[in-house]
Amino acid sequence: MTISVGDRIPSTMITKVTANGPDQVSSDEYFKGRKVALVAVPGAFTPTCSARHLPGFVDKADELKAKGVDEIAFTSVNDAFVMGAWSKSADADAITMLADGNGDFAEAIGMTFDGSKFGMGKRSQRYSMLVEDGVVTQLNVEKPGEFSVSSAEHLLSEI
Repeated sequence: MTISVGDRIPSTMITKVTANGPDQVSSDEYFKGRKVALVAVPGAFTPTCSARHLPGFVDKADELKAKGVDEIAFTSVNDAFVMGAWSKSADADAITMLADGNGDFAEAIGMTFDGSKFGMGKRSQRYSMLVEDGVVTQLNVEKPGEFSVSSAEHLLSEI
């Protein structure tokens, strides 16, 4: 089942990238009591993700926080070390990286796709969502190959 507006984020483990290394956290605890802008991309260092998606949220981080967003997080079916290197290469200190190495989170919310024909295996669809105290209040899922409704500008326009 694909997650929808009004649904609670399912309970699963995610890996938060920290300065001290990977930190396993439960999604229940991570989203509890806060407003999080969660953005998913098919892969760190991939063209659209690196050239447009992440930079847009880095540029708009202050505006999102001014609208009440407590944290901006990016997730991808990559390991914590790749996500950490991507953050560092993009000067994305304002963004929390959540590694979904096995795709468990993407699977739990019904947002996977098969990227095998591109040599990528199971991946997350591209989307942005606003999660308030564990409940999805905005959800913007891209059509395959597109980049518009999951952008920082679009999410800002909906808050």
